[in-house]
Parts: sequence; structure tokens; C-alpha cells
Amino acid sequence: MAIEGADLIKAAAFLGAGISMGLGAIGPGVGEGMAAAKACEAIGRNPKEAGLLTRTMLVGQAVSESTGIYSLVVALLLLFVV
Repeated sequence: MAIEGADLIKAAAFLGAGISMGLGAIGPGVGEGMAAAKACEAIGRNPKEAGLLTRTMLVGQAVSESTGIYSLVVALLLLFVV
């Protein structure tokens, strides 16, 4: 039994979608964790600025998450367009 033509393309698309999500989730996960850790350290040093630090951290995490969303879009395109 040989895998040819449309089946090969479909298998490659599924593999590509999995790799896209797997690698695309590493960056935002690490980045958001580091941002939260540094924000907690900063709040510990200066509790009066907790509101400003929290807002800034959340904006940074939203920007960081955009790369994860891009990888999700690529994975969905590979799954449903091919």
C-alpha cells in the first residue's frame, strides 16, 4: 500500500499543522511566563505601582500572544484549506 497524491498532501498538511502549533506555542508561553515573573518581582519591590505594572504586563502579554495566534491561523489553514 503506497501513499500517493492527495493522501500524501493531506498527511503533510496534518504534520505541518501539528508542528506549527507545537513550535508556535513555545515562544508565547516562555515570553508570557517571563513577563509575569518580572512583573511580580517589580510589584514586590514597589507595591504602590501595582496597577501600572499589571496593565503594562497585560499589554506585553497580549503582544506576545499574537505569535501564538498566527501559528494557530497557519495550522487551521493547513487543516481546512488543503
